[in-house]
Amino acid sequence: MHTRERSLAGQVAIVTGAGSGIGRATALAFAGAGAHVLGVGRREEPLKETAAAGENIEVLAVDIRAEGAPEAIVETAVRRWGRLDHLVNNAGATAVMPLAETDARVIHDLLALNVVAPSLLAHAALPHLRATSGTIVNLSSTYGHRPMAGGAHYSASKAAVEQLTRSWALELAGEGVRVNSVAPGPTRTDVMLHAGLSPEAANDMYAYERERIPTHHIAGAEEVAHWILRMAEPAGRHATGQVVTVDGGLELV
Repeated sequence: MHTRERSLAGQVAIVTGAGSGIGRATALAFAGAGAHVLGVGRREEPLKETAAAGENIEVLAVDIRAEGAPEAIVETAVRRWGRLDHLVNNAGATAVMPLAETDARVIHDLLALNVVAPSLLAHAALPHLRATSGTIVNLSSTYGHRPMAGGAHYSASKAAVEQLTRSWALELAGEGVRVNSVAPGPTRTDVMLHAGLSPEAANDMYAYERERIPTHHIAGAEEVAHWILRMAEPAGRHATGQVVTVDGGLELV
């Protein structure tokens, strides 16, 4: 996906979870806007596919939850391009887990990936973002601010992301660092498969959600990436602490 203007020319962005779905689309969107992009993910081959799909994208295969990973990721980008302007905390996981089936490991893993890792990445990136008056865009979910039966812990992790976004925005506004969140609704990616659903079950869920969404449309990853880029662009410099919900009106029903 390419913008008509190279609004981020010469700038540098880190995008986590860049090997597929919204992360890949976001890496391509930022590169299309002129940014140098470091795409981060656990699997090297999908990352290479992302890099091959666009210009100005380099990749780093690492588990962002690993000890020292946040610092290594930021250092890689700064060493390569000499600055850092944008951090997109996209990597995350979902889990279908009713209360009766609560599993401690699932809870710990969700919080480690959805809350702790983005926090430590933002911490590592902060000195560089201060220097460039940069931005952080955190990925939430429509279920970060509406209930999800059978997915309470996932919803809670995304509610935490939204509060981190607002609190960091307030904390950093005086230093020129903007922090916003994009909250997608159901989006056609492979996240449901990684959550353990079969392709058939995932399709059934999309069909169910499509009927509930007022626009009767399941978003594509590029449609979400559009809004992530918008929140990072200089034209959006007066927006901070916002959660932009991109769900076809699902949060309204």
